[in-house]
Amino acid sequence: MNRALPAVRLRVPTHEDAFAWHRVFDDPEVMEFHGGRSAELSVYEELTARQRRHDAELGFCLWTMTDEAGQVIGFTGAQPWPQEWGPKGEIEIGWRLGRAHWGKGYATAAARMTLGRLRTAGVPEVLAMVRPGNERSVAITRRLGMELAETFPHPRLPEEALCFRLDLRGDGMDSNGGK
Repeated sequence: MNRALPAVRLRVPTHEDAFAWHRVFDDPEVMEFHGGRSAELSVYEELTARQRRHDAELGFCLWTMTDEAGQVIGFTGAQPWPQEWGPKGEIEIGWRLGRAHWGKGYATAAARMTLGRLRTAGVPEVLAMVRPGNERSVAITRRLGMELAETFPHPRLPEEALCFRLDLRGDGMDSNGGK
């Protein structure tokens, strides 16, 4: 079944968005694959500041995602892989959505918009690192046309991190990220 995706907007995160992200992600289910517990506000203050720098320097970042009413519901976008392990230096697409907005198509719609913006910025390939068991994120990678390409040993967990990849050079998607 193909349903219409909801309207979603992406914007460069503001300092105030750190507070919104902290509030929206303050949920153990949202954080299950991101350390399992809520992050401190300072983590989001640093993250939004880093994303503003990425936007200025690279032309893309993890953007604040808002719904039709302008309410902050999460983030999506891309950034250079920030860890010292795995695909260092490569561009990772990612998303995180508040629990109340799961299952409505927001993350898929925003990720498709991100792919269009990355093509415009000249990014040739994107990857998504997903923890095993995160079936919601795996489903989004599949909707985007990504394929499991490799795994990387996780340095702190007894598991292999899944690395999905997508070539952005002529994969048949239109400028909105749809086929």
